[in-house]
Amino acid sequence: MTIVGHGIDVFELARVRLHLAKPGGDWLDAVFTQTEQLTADAPPNHIAYYAGRYAAKEAVVKALGTGFSGDVTWLDVEVFRRKSGSPAVRLLGGAAVIEKSLGIVAWHVSISHSQRVAVASAIATGKSIRP
Repeated sequence: MTIVGHGIDVFELARVRLHLAKPGGDWLDAVFTQTEQLTADAPPNHIAYYAGRYAAKEAVVKALGTGFSGDVTWLDVEVFRRKSGSPAVRLLGGAAVIEKSLGIVAWHVSISHSQRVAVASAIATGKSIRP
């Protein structure tokens, strides 16, 4: 296996609190899939849950080399828990198209957080190197 891309991101938990406190805000629906929302930790742990997944999504699109642009949207990157509890990633839509074009066959994702920030790292591996 070859490393095709790597991304890392840090996101402040206070920013999640601000987004969730906005009246009539649609931040959750704009950034997180229904699956991600349905499997969120219960309050108050949901703040760290969303911050970690936000950072993971950013790390993934950095590893893809695209950021959130063109055909790659927030809802194209879904972060879920394996049965073991470790994070995993599933790409949809435009992100999946890029994933395939780069020859990515596996993702290695790590999420951690403190009381103030969440950090995530994403490594994309594949059979070929990025052009």
